[in-house]
Amino acid sequence: MMNTQLTLVQMIERAEKYFPKKEIVSRTSPSTIHRLTYKEVGKRTRALSNALEKLGIKHGDRVGTLAWNHHRHLEAYFAVPCMGAVLHTINMRLSDDHLIYIINHAEDQILLIDEDIVPIIEKIKDQLLSVKAFIIMTDRDTLPETVLDPVYSYEQLLAKSDPNYQFSKNINENEPAGMCYTSATTGKPKGVIYTHRGIVLHSFALGLADTKGLSESDVNMPMVPMFHVNAWGIPFASTWFGSKQVLPGPNFTPQLICEFIESEKVTTTAGVPTIWLGVLKELETKNYDMSSLRLMVCGGAAAPKGLIKKYRETFGIPFVHAYGLTETTPLLTVSNLKSDQLDLSEEEKLEIRSKQGMVVPGLEVKIINQQGEVAHDGKEMGELLVRGPWIADSHYKDDRSKESFRDGWFYTGDIATVDEDGYIKLVDRTKDLVKSGGEWISSVDLENALMAHEAVLEAAVVAVPHPKWQERPIACVVLKDSYRDTVTKDDLISYLKPQFAKWWLPDDIIFLSEIPKTSVGKFLKRQLREQLKDHLAGV
Repeated sequence: MMNTQLTLVQMIERAEKYFPKKEIVSRTSPSTIHRLTYKEVGKRTRALSNALEKLGIKHGDRVGTLAWNHHRHLEAYFAVPCMGAVLHTINMRLSDDHLIYIINHAEDQILLIDEDIVPIIEKIKDQLLSVKAFIIMTDRDTLPETVLDPVYSYEQLLAKSDPNYQFSKNINENEPAGMCYTSATTGKPKGVIYTHRGIVLHSFALGLADTKGLSESDVNMPMVPMFHVNAWGIPFASTWFGSKQVLPGPNFTPQLICEFIESEKVTTTAGVPTIWLGVLKELETKNYDMSSLRLMVCGGAAAPKGLIKKYRETFGIPFVHAYGLTETTPLLTVSNLKSDQLDLSEEEKLEIRSKQGMVVPGLEVKIINQQGEVAHDGKEMGELLVRGPWIADSHYKDDRSKESFRDGWFYTGDIATVDEDGYIKLVDRTKDLVKSGGEWISSVDLENALMAHEAVLEAAVVAVPHPKWQERPIACVVLKDSYRDTVTKDDLISYLKPQFAKWWLPDDIIFLSEIPKTSVGKFLKRQLREQLKDHLAGV
């Protein structure tokens, strides 16, 4: 067989060659929507590579982005790696300390910044040790006033650069193409490097019929941010396959999401449960034509059964659970039914769909505890391990790597079960399990049960110290507006009683106006535990 290199160059060049008229719809502000073709984006991407080269970016240098989902960010997705440099997508929602840490740790040479993000970087600019220049991405003809220096206009740079620039032919597939940092619920963020080969193979996986089946005929709208694990790889695969892309930009709302799906005939979309809870509320109050959707992917956190059921049964939207991590690029499992399960009852199908699913082709997993590999009985718990060609083999320049990467496996830190059909179900993070009297209680199972109640909008369960049982579960609940004066703690405990053993039931249910979340929409349980300390102390 020929030994050819798998690189991102072939992705963008294929889109330019075979899908020059296919459209990218890009919203950059509430009043601005751009419509570009792959031919135009290809020329702009080449001009950006040329502009970065003229600014001194060399093979292997890091270029950081602080940007929303739009065409300029998509251009950077290919311009940086295809010149042999490394794209570092940065989560601008992180704290100032974490932003300073990851920009310095990655040694970013240039930052590409959306105009509304400029004030965030201005605050920390004097602590950025490696950054030599700033490029502002704006729709305006002139740059905004800023203390950043030296600073350039993205559009002016492109106008002065070569739209026929030739991408690097000297890229090895095992070289870095991109990098992301975890959102760090504890400690410093951890960096993960993505190679060209890993991204290409991950994109292949996104096109498989039994995963997400992305293809040229799709209209893909990732709601997951492009700074969060490369928007789950969707922009890469969409470009390579020639799919139309809809990029929703900053400050989107559930209404905007529904309007885009209706007007652009979106066929696939992907986001975290908090996004889809908001969209569900919008669908319940106003009519939209969602008939174009063939796939709504939910990941980043466990989707409540009630959410899955509502989308599928009330609105006829194929709602699919998927799972992965920053270290897994991220696609790891997808929860689709097998052909011999189509005759199951609706309740049995829902039970399967609520699991994280089966490992995708190309990867290997195993679940282990102190006794070895767990039984495939859907009951015995253990830590989930994974390996494969798009799984990281270490954290970037981080001594903590030895905690997570051992014996050729990535130890995910997720506690899971696996049933006889191979469906994986996450039980908890290792740090979030409740250990009561020597027995484990799954906070995820309790959360999902609570969120299946018609009155509950969000629920998070955390462990609190207990003098006799070591730890006990406490539930924090946000009620839907219309139920806040009618539903009590006793109502919810009574609802849980038939579903769980008595010792699983929360010792208390605390009603909150909101549950603290990480920058990517996951429940921030560390902060919740701190709040509960005050509550339990009578503050």
